[in-house]
Amino acid sequence: MARVSNARKRQGAKPAAAADPAAAAKQAGSSVGGRPVRVYADGIFDLFHFGHARAIEQAKKLFPNTYLLVGCCNDELTNRYKGKTVMTQEERYESLRHCKWVDEVIPDAPWVLTQEFIDKHQIDYVAHDALPYADTSGAANDVYDFVKKIGKFKETRRTDGVSTSDLIMRILKDYNQYVMRNLARGYSRKDLGVSYVKEKQLQVNMKINKLRETVKAHQEKVTVLP
Repeated sequence: MARVSNARKRQGAKPAAAADPAAAAKQAGSSVGGRPVRVYADGIFDLFHFGHARAIEQAKKLFPNTYLLVGCCNDELTNRYKGKTVMTQEERYESLRHCKWVDEVIPDAPWVLTQEFIDKHQIDYVAHDALPYADTSGAANDVYDFVKKIGKFKETRRTDGVSTSDLIMRILKDYNQYVMRNLARGYSRKDLGVSYVKEKQLQVNMKINKLRETVKAHQEKVTVLP
């Protein structure tokens, strides 16, 4: 079979696909079409902590010139798909507004991203950790699967040792101590959702603990005497 010349190959070749503007911005290290690279990060951000802040910082620093949009799901969506939050949606929105890495907060963020949402906010990339998060289908599909398939996903890393669930577990583990602490600070049992019997038990425990501390301090003083 006769060979096809390079010239004929070039004539018959399909035109190269247009470069992704965000990818070009990454290579150039600056912006998209003269504007900052628009990166979107989302979450619940309950009990906003430094693990959240570090993830947001990573998203902000993906490009030298980044405009970071942070979406936060409202209470209705969160309660339906994840569970009850400690902070209200307005408290969570406001916490994000006070994070120095955030350029814009998007309230009532969707649980699953769509092309329509990406187009509306001119999102070039979505930043999140790479762990799979369940979507709304109930089939354990990754909520970020669509974004990954279209090449707009950028991975951030979680901070080990801190999460909202960890913080709640610390409180639950030492529940009685925190109730006693707040009773001592003037909160009523009704404020804390504690029964009358439970309140009396905790008050007795508080007195016993104080007595133990007093006896221990006295013993230490006796021990150091010549």
